[in-house]
Amino acid sequence: MEDIKKKIYELVEELNKYSYEYYTLDNSSVSDKEYDEKYDELVKLENQEGYVLPYSPTQRVGDVVLAQFNKYTHKAPLWSLGKAQSIEEVKDWHNRNVKFINEYNTINEDKLPKAKYIVTKKFDGLTINCTYDQNGVMTKAASRGTGAIGEDITAQVKTIKALPLRINNNSTIEVHGEAIMTKEAFEKYNESVEIPLKNLRNGAAGALRNLNVKETAKRNLSAFFYDVGYNEGTEFNTYLEMLDFIKTNGFPIDDYIKICNSVEEIQEEINYINDVREKLNYEIDGLVIAIDDIRTRELMGNTVKFPRWALAYKFEAKEVTTTLLDVEWNVGRSGRVTPTALLEPVDIGGVTVKRATLNNMDDINRKEVKIGSKVLIRRSNDVIPEILGTIEEENLETSEIVPPTECPYCGSEIHQEGVHFFCENTLSCKPQLVKSIVHYGCRDAMNISGFSEKTAEQLFEALDIKSISDLYRIEREQLLQVERFKEKKADNLLESIEKSKECSLASFIYALGIPNVGKKTATDLANNFHSIDSLKKATLEELIVINDIGGIVAQSIVEFFTEKVINEIIEELFELGVNPYFEEGKVEENIFIGKTVVVTGSLETFKRNEIKEKFESLGAKVSGSVSKKTDYVLVGKEPGSKYDKALELGVKIITEEEFSEMIKEM
Repeated sequence: MEDIKKKIYELVEELNKYSYEYYTLDNSSVSDKEYDEKYDELVKLENQEGYVLPYSPTQRVGDVVLAQFNKYTHKAPLWSLGKAQSIEEVKDWHNRNVKFINEYNTINEDKLPKAKYIVTKKFDGLTINCTYDQNGVMTKAASRGTGAIGEDITAQVKTIKALPLRINNNSTIEVHGEAIMTKEAFEKYNESVEIPLKNLRNGAAGALRNLNVKETAKRNLSAFFYDVGYNEGTEFNTYLEMLDFIKTNGFPIDDYIKICNSVEEIQEEINYINDVREKLNYEIDGLVIAIDDIRTRELMGNTVKFPRWALAYKFEAKEVTTTLLDVEWNVGRSGRVTPTALLEPVDIGGVTVKRATLNNMDDINRKEVKIGSKVLIRRSNDVIPEILGTIEEENLETSEIVPPTECPYCGSEIHQEGVHFFCENTLSCKPQLVKSIVHYGCRDAMNISGFSEKTAEQLFEALDIKSISDLYRIEREQLLQVERFKEKKADNLLESIEKSKECSLASFIYALGIPNVGKKTATDLANNFHSIDSLKKATLEELIVINDIGGIVAQSIVEFFTEKVINEIIEELFELGVNPYFEEGKVEENIFIGKTVVVTGSLETFKRNEIKEKFESLGAKVSGSVSKKTDYVLVGKEPGSKYDKALELGVKIITEEEFSEMIKEM
C-alpha cells in the first residue's frame, strides 16, 4: 500500500506540473494523450486505495452538488478601491500621497521613498480569496462578500485549472485574485446551452454562485492573482516583491505590470490600455494604481471603505439611447423625495436597463429631460444608470416633469430645501420608517439578524410600528399573528432584538442614522465622547477638532440632537433596556495600555489576527511599521526589515515566550 501511495504522490506532483505548464505558462511538455493516460492511472489508484491528496488534480472535476453556501470570515479584510474617472482625480490623489510622504519625512528620521506606483489592469470578474496553510495546501476559497465575511466557494474555485492547489510555501497566507471568463470559454459554452450567457462577468459570477459544481466546471473559468492579503510568513518590502512571490508560486498573473513615477506616466498607461482593451480575450473596466512601498502603505492606512494607497481608474462606460417613459418619485430614509426615470428597456453590455438616476429638478432642467424624450444613458458596472442628456428628434410628444406636492406614500405635504424635496412625516411615512428600522437593525449597527426591509414593512403594517423604540415592545403573541411568522422565526427575531440591547456605543451612534455619519465617524465619536449624553452636549468646535470630521458633518450632528422627537426616542430606548457601552473602560491596567506594538516574523503560539486582537484587548495600538514612536516589537521566526529597524532605533524587542510570560503576570 505504501508503494501505491508513493505512486499516487508522484502522479499528483507530475500532473500538477503539467497543468502549470499548460494553463499558466502556455508551454506544455507532454501531449494531451500522455496527460490523459497519467490522469486515468491516478483516478484508478485513488479509487483502489481510497486515498486522495487534497491537492490532487482529480479534485478539480466538480462532481458534486452542494446543499448551501457557508459563510467564511476572511483572515484579513478585502478592501474596495476608491475610484477615479479623470486624470484630474488621479492627480489630486497623487498630490495627497506626496503631501503625506513629505510631512512624514519632515518629522521622522526613517524616511519614506518617493511615491512610486505599480499599475495593473482592473479585471471585470469576481474577486476570490484563496487560503493556503503551513504545508502550502489550498484549504479554502471564498468570495469577497462584505470584505470581512464571504461565502465558501472552495469546490467551485477548484475547477479553475490554472489555480495551484499546492504551493511551495510554509506559512498561512491568503491570496486575492479575480475569476474571469475568457471570450473563447464564453463562446464555447454558449454553443452548447439552450439559454446563452449575456456577458463574461455574469458568466464568471454565475458559475461561482452555482451549487451544482459540475455546472461551474463547464464554464471553464480562468483567473488572475494580484495580492497577498494575509501573510504569516516573511513580509514583503514592496508590491513588486509580492507580485514576484505570487508568480514564483505558480499563480496565473497578468503580464501587464508597469512602474510609474508621475501622473504623466500614469496617463500614458491609461491611454495605452484603453486602446488595447477591446483586443483582450477577457474584460477589464480600468486600471489599478497602487503605491509600491509596503511601509508607506501601512502608514497611510485605510478609510472605513478604501485603502488610501491605491486607486481604481475606471474607463468611461458605454452609452446608449432610449425613451424616457415616466418618472417615479421615491422617499428615502432622510425623507428626501427623489426622481427615478422609467425607461424603455435597453441592453447595455448584456444587462437590460429599465431605470436611471435623475438626481433632482435642477439636474432635470439643466439636461432638458422630459417624459417622452429620447435620452442618452450611461451604465458603469452595477451602479444604476445615469441620464446624461437628451437627443433632439422632431415630432416627439413630450411633457414636463413636475415634482409632486404631496408625498407619494403618505400624502403629507412636501417642502423644498434648495434643489431637494422632503416629506416631513418622519413618524408614519412608511418608506422613511422602514428604511430607518432596517438601518437600525443592520449588522454594523444593532445587528438584529433576519431584519430585512420586507420584515420591516410587515411589522409596520401588521403591528403598527411607528418608531424604532416600538421594536422593543413587540410581544410574541402579536408576532405570531403576522404572516409567515411561525414560532421559530418569531422566537429568533425576538431573541435577536433582546440581544441587541447590549451594544457598543459606536454601533448605537451609527444605528441612530445621523446624517453624514458613517460607521468610521460613529467609532471616532464614541472614542472621543464615551457616552451619548456627552455627544448630545458636543459643540461644533469640539466636533470639528476630531480627525476627519468637517463643518458639514459637525453641523449635522449638532442639529440631529436638537430635535425633540429624536431625544425622546433615545430616552425611550434607554428605558426599554438598550444599554450602549464604551469598550475602552473595560481594559484593566497593564503595561501595554496606550503603547504602540509592531508584530513581525512567523509566529508559532499565535495567529496574526489573534495576536492583534490580544494586544488591542490590552489597550495597545498595533501598527504596521516601526518608528521612534513604537514601544514594542514582537518577533517570530525569520523576522524581516521591521526587526532590523527596531534594532536600529533601540525599540524594545520581545519574543512570543516573553509576551506570554508578561501577560501571565497581569
